Amino acid sequence: MESTSWTVWGLEASITVTEPSLASAAELVVREEIAGVDDACSRFREDSELVRLQPRLSSGATVSPLLAMLVESALDAAAWTDGDVDPTLGRDLEALGYDRDLAEVRLGPRGAVIHDPRGQQRSTGWSQVRLVGRKLSVPEHLRLDLGATAKAVAADLAAQRVAAELGCGILVSLGGDIATAGPAPEGGWQVLVQDLPGDPRQQVTLRAGHAMATSSTQKRRWQHAGRTVHHILDPRFGLPADPVWRSVSVAAPSCLLANTFSTAGIVRGFAAVEWFDRVGVSARLVDVRGRVSTTAGWPEDGNQDERESMPMKGGESDG
Repeated sequence: MESTSWTVWGLEASITVTEPSLASAAELVVREEIAGVDDACSRFREDSELVRLQPRLSSGATVSPLLAMLVESALDAAAWTDGDVDPTLGRDLEALGYDRDLAEVRLGPRGAVIHDPRGQQRSTGWSQVRLVGRKLSVPEHLRLDLGATAKAVAADLAAQRVAAELGCGILVSLGGDIATAGPAPEGGWQVLVQDLPGDPRQQVTLRAGHAMATSSTQKRRWQHAGRTVHHILDPRFGLPADPVWRSVSVAAPSCLLANTFSTAGIVRGFAAVEWFDRVGVSARLVDVRGRVSTTAGWPEDGNQDERESMPMKGGESDG
């Protein structure tokens, strides 16, 4: 196999292919897919389609097929999670200082995340977004942020395109969002699940065509108004979710599903364990003390026979 890596969106991107001679061609395809998604929905670029259309979205605007698909994926994620993953938090993130690429946001120490007191719960934003065919309508008071789900979709699209065009097996990783396509290497794709050095670690095997995502309250942090905040917001309040979990990892048939539920696990807190077991989400959750909980068939450490990603019963980052 052959691997290569680079930086995108302030995160590490990497690919591993089963045919070393195709690594350069595969990287080019992956970079093209990432660039297309960035052109469509980056909220940090004045020339992205989403930003250019923002003034017209309150009255409705026709969007490109790619942007329509990205919005539809984000709205699906909101529906699957009862709004725990909400794509209308752009203004809240800007208010917290996340108004440019994360690489340019002033990073803070790894201390405790301090939250403002929770006020009254507000109405959901995602249910106010309308997408009919390619016509998108977003109320004036809301701002779309498709970052998390768009990154996962980019990983899915890139892996599928490489497998279709080059005929090799590939693993694409975009900042903790992993998608695979094509034939897997013998024994499956070996993935080390660990958020930060010192956190509990586990090696698992992904079957061909499966995906994994890890969302974290520990990595994407910055200083705002003298406080340390992180990027996963609780849509009910527009504030960083309580860091009950250091990280949540989910295995699923697609990276979009995996990212959606790993993010929702952070937002839902302790209640995520029962929820995941009930709906069949295969996950590994690490709490603030480093204790590990697993759900719905996630393999136990050391059990080689069960080290495979389990397909979820229902519908699925780094977050």
